[in-house]
This record gives sequence, C-alpha cells and structure tokens, in this order.
Amino acid sequence: MSANSTSVTHPPREQFTGQVGFILSAIGSAVGLGNIWRFPGVAYENGGGAFLVPYLIALLTAGIPILFLDYALGHRFRGAAPMAFRRVKRWLESLGWFQVMICFVISIYYAAVLAWALSFFVYSFDLRWGTDTAGFFVGEHLQLADVGGEDPWFTLDFVAAVLIPLAIVWVVAIVVLAAGVAKGVQRANVVFIPLLVVSFGILVVRSIFLDGAAEGLNALFTPDWSALGNPDVWIAAYGQIFFSLSIAFGIMITYSSYRKRRANMTTPGLVVAFSNSGFELLAGIGVFSALGFLAVNEGVAVDELGIVGVTLAFITFPEIVSQMPAGPVFGALFFGSLVMAGFTSLLSILQVVSAALQEKWGLNRQMAAVYLGVFSGILSIVGFSTTTGLIALDTMDNWSNNIGIVASAIFMCVFVVWVYRRAPELRYHLNAVSTGVVGAWWYACVGLIVPVVLAVMLVQRIINLLREPYEGYDTTYLLIVGWGTVVFLVAGAVLLTLPRWRRDPDVFTPWPPYPPLAETAAPKEATR
Repeated sequence: MSANSTSVTHPPREQFTGQVGFILSAIGSAVGLGNIWRFPGVAYENGGGAFLVPYLIALLTAGIPILFLDYALGHRFRGAAPMAFRRVKRWLESLGWFQVMICFVISIYYAAVLAWALSFFVYSFDLRWGTDTAGFFVGEHLQLADVGGEDPWFTLDFVAAVLIPLAIVWVVAIVVLAAGVAKGVQRANVVFIPLLVVSFGILVVRSIFLDGAAEGLNALFTPDWSALGNPDVWIAAYGQIFFSLSIAFGIMITYSSYRKRRANMTTPGLVVAFSNSGFELLAGIGVFSALGFLAVNEGVAVDELGIVGVTLAFITFPEIVSQMPAGPVFGALFFGSLVMAGFTSLLSILQVVSAALQEKWGLNRQMAAVYLGVFSGILSIVGFSTTTGLIALDTMDNWSNNIGIVASAIFMCVFVVWVYRRAPELRYHLNAVSTGVVGAWWYACVGLIVPVVLAVMLVQRIINLLREPYEGYDTTYLLIVGWGTVVFLVAGAVLLTLPRWRRDPDVFTPWPPYPPLAETAAPKEATR
C-alpha cells in the first residue's frame, strides 16, 4: 500500500436496508424462469422422485458452499466481481470481468423471454392463442423464420408482439436500477417476491385439484432408483442446483457487497438456498398436476406432452389454461408469475454490470443505469425481437450457460482456493460475522467436489457440442453465434481489465483483520 493511501477515500457504498431486504433480493435473483420451467422437466427425465436424492446432495455439497464462497468474496472485499477478485489478486480482475460479461450477455436475451411472458400475460385474458398453441407461439407471436429453408439465419424483420413489450421491460429496468439498491432493486423484490409466492401458490393449489392431477404427480415423483447409478443423473442434479441459485457469475458477490460489514451472512444464505429449492419443488407440483390434467383430457401419457423449457411455458401451458375452468384467471396467474420471477432475476443480472461500471469508471448509478440500459436494450431488440430471435436466443443461452458459467465457477474455485489459498481467510470471515459456523467440510466442497464435478460437466458438454450440431442448426451459424459468444466473453473480460480505475481499488483494508492477531474494533467504515 502506498504511503499516501490513507488520504484516498471511497464514497459510501450503497446498502440493503436490512437482512429481510437482502434475503428477498437474493431469493428474487435465484427464483427465476428456470425454476418454473426447467426443474420439473429435469427431475422427470432423471429418475423422478429418486432425483431428489442427488438434488439434495448437490445442494449441500455444491449449491450452498459456492453460495457461501460468493458471499464471502463480495462481503469481505466490498465490491462487484471485478473489484472483489482484484482485491484477492490483482490479475484476477479479468475473472471478475468475465463474470460481468456473462451477465451482460444473459441480460440481453433473458429480457426477450420476459417480454414473451408479458405478452402472454395479456393474451391470457381472452385466450388469444386459441386451440393451436404451438402454431400461435411460433407463427403469430414470434413469426419464426424458416431458417435453413428459404429464410436467412439472421434478419431485421421486427415482430411488434416482441419488440413493444421488450422495450417496456428495458425502460422499467432502467428506472429501477437508477433508483439504486435500496429504493430500486430491494423495493422491487419486496413487492414482487411475496406477490409471486401468493399468485403461484394459488395456481398450484388449483392445479392439484384438477382431474388427472394425480397422474401428473405420479409421473413426477414415482422413483426410478436405477437412475441413481447413472452418472449423467448426478451431473444433471449438480447442473440444476448450480444454474438455479445464481451462483458463480457475479450476482451474489455483488449483492453481498451491499451488506454492512457487521452482517450475518451464513444464515441468510441457508434461507435463500432452501427457499429456492422449495420454490422449485412447488413449481414441480403445480406444473405436473396441470400436465396430468391435460394428459387425461387428451387421452395421452404425460411423457407425450412438452415438459421442458420454452415448450412447457409457451405451448403446453397455454393449452392447459384453455381447458381449465376459469382459464383466463389462471393463465394470468401463471404468466404473471413468470413476469415477476423473470424481472427480479433480470434486475440482479443487470446490477452486476451496473455496479462494475460504477466502481471502475466512477459513474453514478443513474448514469450507469441509462448507459447500460440503452446499450443493452438496443442489442436486445435488434437481436431478439426479429423473426430469427428465438434461434439466436437458444444458441447464446446454451453457450453462455453451459460453457461460460461452468468455466467461471471452475476458475473461481481453482484460483481462489488452490492457487492463492484464500479459503481459510474467507471461511474465517464468514464465521466472524455470522451466527452459523462454516466447518472444515467447506474446503472439500469448494476445493474438490465442485471443480471436479463441473470439470466433468464442462468436458462432456464441449464434446457433445463438437460431436454434432446443436439442435441441428447450421454449423457456420453455431461457430459464429455459439462459439463466438465464448470468444466475446473472453475478449470483453480482457479489454475491460485494461483501463485504469477512477479510484484505486487496491487502497483497501479488509475487515476483520486476518490472521486475527488480536481483537480489534471495527474501523469507522465497518458500518458501510
């Protein structure tokens, strides 16, 4: 540290107003679109009720440990991902920017899915999708181009049903981000998360009383114990936990940096983790009860229905709603829930990028929100509100999640735990500020179990992507948009590391001191 370092000051850091606001915001980030449409399908395809065994083990050995690692990094080093990692080791700033780039890429296509949900919320009131829900979604709503046929892989033919709600999403996101952490992000979560729980809870209760609900629940929860001997099932469980908790790509690092230095971290972490898993289980019950109803009505087996991803949300569920008593009400509840879950997650993703811009270039939150929102919004509209938007979205999502986020987590564990040996310091920090004690088991989880499992997952997915074209898409297109996304993440991380910081991030003293030579009082900024 330089001799004159004590004369350099940093502006007071924004804060959540308290533990409840932080917990609701963290839950709002974790509970997103994937909880509602991804978990039920993953569980069904990987052993049904038996899947809950590896799922719980993955939660305890990977989800919670990495969540604690994110919390410790953000809370101890008081910054978004680039600043936090730089304070671990100067050159690790690039890893922080890699996580920021992941959030930036995800935000521009995630907003498009949120726009679809907003449109379908409106469609619910008159069941505008009619009887051919698949034809309506890809035809009238998305006006999907016939790529590979007569149409090109990329067009600028905009679709009003996507463009208008997408523009609304970005305007609202800019307003909330500009309001700040407490008055914007936290306030939105305090309103939306209770509303989400109530509205989705009503939908679930109604679903379990539908004719055929038992068949759907039997399909979901009937255990296939032989599946536990399949390594792919365990990888699927770790993947589900990993992606659903919003860990290892900067979100929880950023959120935890907005808590006071004297703030309990481990107990809220457990609340967030189990709340996220509880909502996934609730979503599974509601979705499969409704699928059972549809299967009975149509005289088919549950596994003949679309039960994963976009198909479930925008094709299968509208079909269910059309056949339900008071269908418009429950359609509005379902798509309203998607909008609320998606919007709180989008805010957390954008806050990572906004916070990093504020810290490195000294921008105020209003400037950062406007610059980020306008730039991201334009890219989002150009890329995903056209007749080829669905294909671009599917491709970028696959590469940014399955390659980008997984690689980010592996690098984080390897460099923080093994190369720079900061795990003891981070564990000490969590125990010093929290009521719940993190034991030595944590080292094994973040230093061994997580990187090994994720490395296997990463290698497996890279091999699969190289072996055959993803979803049968054109190989040149996949090279440009898919692998090009990975190149964009890496290049952005390197380029954003190069400029000088507006305020020196290295002028910083972590608290509490480590190693703990003596009991010392918190410095004046400990309440910041």
